[in-house]
Amino acid sequence: MTIPRTSLDRAADLRAETGVLDRLRADPSTRVIAVRDGRVRVAGDSLLRVPASDVEQATWALLGRAADGGAILLAVLPPETDSIDAAPEETWFGLRDVGARLDAGDAELLIAALALGGWLRDAPFCPACGGGTELRQAGWSRRCLVCGREHFPRTDPAVIVAVESADGDRLLLGANANWGGRMYSCFAGFAEAGESLEQTAHREIEEEAGVVLGSLRYVSSQAWPFPRSLMIGFRAVAVDERDARADGEEIIDVRWFSREEIGSALAGDGPVGLPGPASIARALIVEWHEERA
Repeated sequence: MTIPRTSLDRAADLRAETGVLDRLRADPSTRVIAVRDGRVRVAGDSLLRVPASDVEQATWALLGRAADGGAILLAVLPPETDSIDAAPEETWFGLRDVGARLDAGDAELLIAALALGGWLRDAPFCPACGGGTELRQAGWSRRCLVCGREHFPRTDPAVIVAVESADGDRLLLGANANWGGRMYSCFAGFAEAGESLEQTAHREIEEEAGVVLGSLRYVSSQAWPFPRSLMIGFRAVAVDERDARADGEEIIDVRWFSREEIGSALAGDGPVGLPGPASIARALIVEWHEERA
């Protein structure tokens, strides 16, 4: 799996500049990505960028620089607003709706906007004392007005693992209870306090699918803004595929799939639904399927 270099210039050098957001909002070359309730607007197959003057009430942050050097700002809109971006509900899209349609640069920008926007919306108070906070570093930190602590957008690490049989001919996937058995995917879980990523992978797979892993290797990672996660993708081999069983709570079914069955599912012909093309889960499944195609 190719691990791309970042294409987003996050312009960290500008974050400490006093009044930088006001200056950039007044610059006619600045463009804005507006986020509302975790969704954005898209023009064709690109994120819609609007002039800062078109956006009224919002919480602002600096996302970075465009290729032409112009600033890209984030505007986190309230659920209902009178700004030009208060378009009909059906014109706002989430990552799962449009992530696969965007090029790599826009996809990275979208994930950054959703992750930072979620933090700006959800974390206005100090988690230590409950006091109000003020935004600093162009929207990338908060300082508590009561106790003085500084807070930053948190990122929660989670592993996601594609488990294959010892002969490499079958892939183990699970159906999450939240999906009602309609879709099967790789196994995932958040790292707990004091765990390494490798320990998390071994624990999660044994808990959810009953399988002990004989080998484990890192593949790639993906920022996933639900709410602010970092998905770390692994490939693993089961010691004994006969041990596979669902935990019955989070995972309601586990199945070993042949390469032919996965190929049919990827083509949309069954036997089950698979994760959408914007997810690392899909990428792990595709990588396994194509190895012996």
